[in-house]
Amino acid sequence: MSKAKVLIVEDEAIVALDMKKTLEEFNFDVTDIASSSKTVLNSINSQRPDIILMDINLKGEQDGIQIVEQMQYKDNIPVIYLTSYSDENTIARAIHTNPVTYLLKPFKDEDLKSNILLGLYKSKCEEKFMINDNLLNLGNNYYYDYENSKLFLKNEPVKLSKKESLLLKLLIESKGKTIKFEDLENKIWPNINVSNSTLRTLIYRLRMRLNNKLIESIPLLGCRLN
Repeated sequence: MSKAKVLIVEDEAIVALDMKKTLEEFNFDVTDIASSSKTVLNSINSQRPDIILMDINLKGEQDGIQIVEQMQYKDNIPVIYLTSYSDENTIARAIHTNPVTYLLKPFKDEDLKSNILLGLYKSKCEEKFMINDNLLNLGNNYYYDYENSKLFLKNEPVKLSKKESLLLKLLIESKGKTIKFEDLENKIWPNINVSNSTLRTLIYRLRMRLNNKLIESIPLLGCRLN
């Protein structure tokens, strides 16, 4: 059986190396140690970890929660937050990204191990799927679980970022009618001004998840689900 792959995001070298040693003793494969948004995203693209240990209080322009939010535009990898702080605002921001858990430093090695195993188990359970009459058939072997906002191709889950999932849900709710680009922007990014290219990129990414078959764009107007 292959080892579960873990990415450590920690900017204190001694702490990171000690954690790496502990995880390897627990028979996990540490894919990398990263400390910034760029190195995290590059490591995810090249190593594709099964779970991420994310220190919240990183030095630099972005903290751990912001890095996870950025990652979730493209990937839904389970995250365990590690932090020395437990203020309500930080916890609320962390919860918004739907982590496996939130561990306060210092934590016990066994607690870290058990929560990693829990995260891997939850992730595995989410991938189990059986086609049933409660799912919406989108065509071309794509099915949508409306209750849980999940997309499947035949019997395999299609991983979507939060924005991709929201875009797909909005298109499904429109029941084949065209949604204006402006309305999509307001619903996906409320109270935030985004460039036209941001929405176009999101639509392109979702179209690629659907093999470019189910979404139709109407130039200068909007898009719809065929």
